[in-house]
Amino acid sequence: MQIRDLPYTDPGDPDVRSGARFLIWIGRKQLGGQAISVFWGLVNQLGIAALPIGVGMAVQAVVDGSGVRLAQAAGLIALLGVAIAVGETMLHRATITNWITAAARVHQLLSRRVAELGSALTRRVAAGEVVAVSTGDVEKIGWFVESLSRFVAAATALIAICVGLVVYQPALGVVVALGIPVLALAVLPLLPVATRRADVQRDKAGLATELAADTVAGLRVLRGIGGEELFLARYRSASQEMRRASVHSARMWSLISAIQVLLPGALMLSVVVYGANLALAGRVTVGELVTVYSAVLLAAHPMRTFEEIAMAYSYSRPSAKRAARVLSLRRETAGSGAVFDSPAGDLYDPVTGVLAPEGLLTAVVCGDPDAAGLLADRLGGHPADGGRASVLLGGAPLDELELDAARKAVLVQDKDPVLLSGTLRELLDVPASGAVVPADALEAAHCGDVLQALARASADDAADPMETRITERGRSLSGGQRQRLALARSLVTDPEVLVLDEPTSAVDSHTEARIAAGVKRLRAGRTTVVLTSSPLLLDLADRVVLVEAERAVAVGLHRELLRDEARYRAVVTRETDEEAAARRPRTAPSGADALTKLEETA
Repeated sequence: MQIRDLPYTDPGDPDVRSGARFLIWIGRKQLGGQAISVFWGLVNQLGIAALPIGVGMAVQAVVDGSGVRLAQAAGLIALLGVAIAVGETMLHRATITNWITAAARVHQLLSRRVAELGSALTRRVAAGEVVAVSTGDVEKIGWFVESLSRFVAAATALIAICVGLVVYQPALGVVVALGIPVLALAVLPLLPVATRRADVQRDKAGLATELAADTVAGLRVLRGIGGEELFLARYRSASQEMRRASVHSARMWSLISAIQVLLPGALMLSVVVYGANLALAGRVTVGELVTVYSAVLLAAHPMRTFEEIAMAYSYSRPSAKRAARVLSLRRETAGSGAVFDSPAGDLYDPVTGVLAPEGLLTAVVCGDPDAAGLLADRLGGHPADGGRASVLLGGAPLDELELDAARKAVLVQDKDPVLLSGTLRELLDVPASGAVVPADALEAAHCGDVLQALARASADDAADPMETRITERGRSLSGGQRQRLALARSLVTDPEVLVLDEPTSAVDSHTEARIAAGVKRLRAGRTTVVLTSSPLLLDLADRVVLVEAERAVAVGLHRELLRDEARYRAVVTRETDEEAAARRPRTAPSGADALTKLEETA
């Protein structure tokens, strides 16, 4: 797989039973790239390992005064230099390709899971954890995949050095062959400690990232309630804990690095002293001594990959564990094996008893906003917990539909929709039936002032608002403007069933009344469910359902429920029992006047 071939047609089905199994799965998927990387790593490492032979030949040729052998040694060194240069270049190219392709595979897997779960993802795992996995954790996993092939090449080169020296000069080669494994294994007792400290550091970093992400996401609310300093103090505390954990971890890795400098130096000193005595005794030549010395000196280069692979694994293991945890989340399905194509009809939730008749505007009132969000997810085929009966659309369980079919049948707009950066035309260029054009959707969502604001924001006085760029998440727009553009985008799709969770919570009552009328007009003959407690929306609904404690407890028209159902009146008008009792004996107005007063209160 080359970088130019990305993205993958199918990134595969990962093994997410554990972080280690996920790393193994990634490694198996990269076998071709790893083999190429190992080959070029061997060319590079063995070229470096063979340099001492040329150097030793050259020194011995000078001692013996042989110009022919000196020329041969120079030619060998030049040839090895070319091999090292080519091997290093191609190794870097192959390893970076492995890194990028592995990271791209994980990114695609995460994107697929996010697209599958939708807004239900952040109900099952913290948003900060998803951010951490898709940024730093992906890089750590790619680092391990990239360094694995270089480690294999380095280990093979070290074995070749030991065997070659034993054959070339047994007296000194045995010393080196015994010393190098000791150097390679000396840090093993320290690795578990270093890994544990790295795990703690990664956990602290993950918590700090989650806190930062959640704080930024709720910054407007924090400013509204004056909570910035509280969350700033929490983040400051979390970041200091992360710093202390990082320093604690770095100390152990520094000790490992120091050992990997100290022990090769001690081995080199031993070889020099022992070799000098052998040379004085005439048992080895000067050239052989220089060759062995150079081999030990250059062996430090592949030895460093042992430390790197240990560090890469210790950092990538918790990252892979987090990635596996996110990727293990699945869309809950009932799994009966039945097949339903393009279902249509009434939308019914057997858990709460909410029924949205086909072709009507149904409003659902929940006293608890969180319960409304969970109900919206259920109606969209994303239950927060498994094992409960599926929502039915025309008798077809949504949980058993293919994801694409479920998305086409039911679209859910949650209470905090996201606007992606790009032009307004691109924002409204979504999969749709084609029955609703963007202009009609913008008019129904009462976006005239939004278009004017976008036109003013453009440098060109005659600019088309549809070509004006919207910043990331629509930060240049007000909350009400963002909400209306998101509503227009949902209306353009024209799904069989449209579920709107508090679609007008950020607009004034005048604008809300226009939006309510526009939505009802544009969605005429289509099934629409609005979760709201706004009297303006409720009054236009064909059917209103009151949900309390996850059960539909009252059904009717807005005015009927307002008159006859105290629980409904308490939610919609925010009227307490004391206020209702005080109002009743004081006046006895006509029914129409009472309803008018209640609506004004709402």
